[in-house]
Amino acid sequence: MNGETETAGGRVHQGRDEVYIDGRWQPAAAGELIDVVDPVTEQVIARVPAGDARDVNAAVRAARRALPGWGATARARRASILAGAAALMAERRDEIAATIAAELGAPVAFATAVHTDMPTAVMRTFAELASEHPFEERIGNSRVFHEPVGVVGAITPWNYPLHQVVAKVAPALAAGCTVVLKPAEDTPLVAQLVAEILDAAGLPAGVFNLVTGLGPVAGQALAEHPEVDLVSFTGSTAVGRRIGEVAGGSVKRVALELGGKSANVILPGADLARAVNVGVANVFANSGQTCSAWTRMLVDTARYDEAVEIAAAASAKYVPGERLGPVVNAKQRDRVRGYIRKGVEEGARIAAGGPDAPDDLPTGYYVRPTVFADVDPGMTIAQEEIFGPVVVLIRYEDEEDALRIANGTVYGLAGAVWGADEEQAVAFARRMDTGQVDINGGRFNPKAPFGGYKQSGVGRELGPHGLLEYLQTKSLQL
Repeated sequence: MNGETETAGGRVHQGRDEVYIDGRWQPAAAGELIDVVDPVTEQVIARVPAGDARDVNAAVRAARRALPGWGATARARRASILAGAAALMAERRDEIAATIAAELGAPVAFATAVHTDMPTAVMRTFAELASEHPFEERIGNSRVFHEPVGVVGAITPWNYPLHQVVAKVAPALAAGCTVVLKPAEDTPLVAQLVAEILDAAGLPAGVFNLVTGLGPVAGQALAEHPEVDLVSFTGSTAVGRRIGEVAGGSVKRVALELGGKSANVILPGADLARAVNVGVANVFANSGQTCSAWTRMLVDTARYDEAVEIAAAASAKYVPGERLGPVVNAKQRDRVRGYIRKGVEEGARIAAGGPDAPDDLPTGYYVRPTVFADVDPGMTIAQEEIFGPVVVLIRYEDEEDALRIANGTVYGLAGAVWGADEEQAVAFARRMDTGQVDINGGRFNPKAPFGGYKQSGVGRELGPHGLLEYLQTKSLQL
């Protein structure tokens, strides 16, 4: 199945029934296909190959053959190709956004501004880093070189299907590595567009390869392959743990961006209305399918009831089928609703939303945007990653109590702190066990490192720190 269809937002890439290996599209070994389902209509919109270990092996071998030439390519040339890819992404903006809207279910405006424009900006930053990063330095009598780590196996999730691809592929290519990408089976169409764009930008054959397929089949084959030097994975902590075990058996490097249960700490004196409204927006964006979402809102006892009222009112703006899209599939919908029921069973109070299906929507994997109050920090909904439009409000007595609650999970991916002044908020954030914290609504920075503490992962993505994940160090003593 090849070609495109029109939607209100633009053309939708309908998918290729081939894998992309060694610079050309070719049939997968098994000839089996995976259905791609629109989460809004619940209809099949495309079919892509269910690649297996044979396809992965062919792709890895192609990447291995291409590695010496690409690693020796001048930095200016690598930068030029990445800049060209960013330009092509901008040219195909409407098509990319429409495709993501169709396979993920994201509203077109959000698919454009966040799912398309943000990774395009990230691609540009790595084009710049490819030419500007100091790949060589002098330390005393030594020359120290930063060299490509080798063949990269990139395994990406469905929740930000283009951003997560770019956040791995762009730095790997900038570093001089070659790549085999296995995208999530729910959202493979935009990954095929990436292959087309990189090909059109002039990337040599074998430098980038794409194998669509199921995680336990193609993903596992890629993680286990002896000629893959680094596995970069984004997804659940449970799967990341298994990938780490597999990689450890062959002393393979890993970069793992995993789950989160981030705290949104509103300190006494902060602008409560702004902090709550921005916090709700942060959780409900992308239908709650964001690993770094601030899903735990911590408010001091004196203003807790007011915060619950503001959050409940804010949730009403997120109407399913309009501002709020569906979750990615039926399994995820049932999982999120199960967590909502669990919260009620454990004694939390629903201030808005609930486990029932939204009204007047005949199709779609929708979940009602839900606000929980009277949540104890030890409850399941306050400890486990729900990955849906669910925010829990937790009261605290003083700053030490807030810090204890904020740090009281196995995760440490992100967070937010709101204070009456910036220094107060920064001082609190410095004591949080987490990889990044937004202070009083600080803006996203595509050059700042992203990654977690504790069970939220290993390594960093984005900017210079993200580039370093794909480099290894050699020193020459003169």
